[in-house]
Amino acid sequence: MSKLVIYTTFCIATLLTACGGQPHNPEHGGKKHADGHGGNPHHSNGEQAETPVLGEDFLYPSEKHFANMTMMTNGGDNAEAYWSFADDKLVFQASYEKWNTSCDQIFIMNADEQYHDQTPPMVSTGKGRTTCSYFMPGDSTILYASTHLAMDTCPPVPHRGPNGEYVWPIYPEFDIFVADLEGNIIQQLTDGPGYDAEATVSPKGDKIVFTSLRSGDLELYTMNIDGSDVKQITSGLGYDGGAFFSPDGEYLLWRSSRPQTEEAQAQYKALLKKGLVQPTEMELYIAKADGSEARQITELGGANWAPFFHPSGEKVLFASNHHSKSGRLFNLFLMNLDGTGLEQVTFDNVFDSFPMFSFDGKKIAFSSNRGNNADPNAHGGATNVFVADWVD
Repeated sequence: MSKLVIYTTFCIATLLTACGGQPHNPEHGGKKHADGHGGNPHHSNGEQAETPVLGEDFLYPSEKHFANMTMMTNGGDNAEAYWSFADDKLVFQASYEKWNTSCDQIFIMNADEQYHDQTPPMVSTGKGRTTCSYFMPGDSTILYASTHLAMDTCPPVPHRGPNGEYVWPIYPEFDIFVADLEGNIIQQLTDGPGYDAEATVSPKGDKIVFTSLRSGDLELYTMNIDGSDVKQITSGLGYDGGAFFSPDGEYLLWRSSRPQTEEAQAQYKALLKKGLVQPTEMELYIAKADGSEARQITELGGANWAPFFHPSGEKVLFASNHHSKSGRLFNLFLMNLDGTGLEQVTFDNVFDSFPMFSFDGKKIAFSSNRGNNADPNAHGGATNVFVADWVD
């Protein structure tokens, strides 16, 4: 097996443990999904991707919704790049030796700069492991989850579950913090035992949604922007996480694993007791922001995750491997909220995920393994952040 294939397998398994789903890569801390995924589907399983249009655009011929593509980073594992309210910055998590990180830390980049030969400012503590950062209203602070209160070093990463299954860890040391853009922590929003992470902010600037294990299962909760008035939103058995608000703040989209059979439920509970989940089967759900009127909107099979509302509020853009025979290939898809009109948006032959539209709806940021063959010495095997103009 080539070094690129091995590296890609590791990155996708890592990235899947992030807010966008944990499926960095369903992902990456990232980053990632699917049992036994790894390897290059273009070569290993007969799933053919288009030949990329290399050069400055990094576009595939069928990616009609993108224009003026820019590769923002150039090496390492970079994911979950989310826009500031003013659309002039991105906050993201990265693990990159050249940036002196051994596991995910939080960085900020200017939206009009590329970070190929320079290191963006780190705004996390540099201790422990972080995930799921997001700008707070006013763009002078961010929130993110971190294990730094419990450890200075990176927590261990399990490679397989007790029976050899692909798993990702749910670190009980994760809590949610608010920091300024100099990296100074100014507030701790959660402090109870167990996993608290995957926090995102309503475009209205009034609410935060996050995932917590405080009930004994992984459920969604909301709280006011100052951390008060915590309310449980979901209650079904399974991993509810990676939630985002609609543009008007009235609805939530998220991905969930909902084990149906007794065997699947028993396996889920047994893994959760060990601080693990198996992110190979996930579907998308929508509900009002108070948790009412919840309903499943995909029945595609495989791992469907990292959902984000289209600027119209009437569609969802998300990552999925439902079209992949091996489960190793992740691309972005666009769909109406009633489950109709499914359209493939990206066509990389390894990994596209973590999409977010800018607040003005004109641009999109996402993470991808595209272009890894263009300059292997610079970013071979890397998961990089890309920004493009969005074309409806």
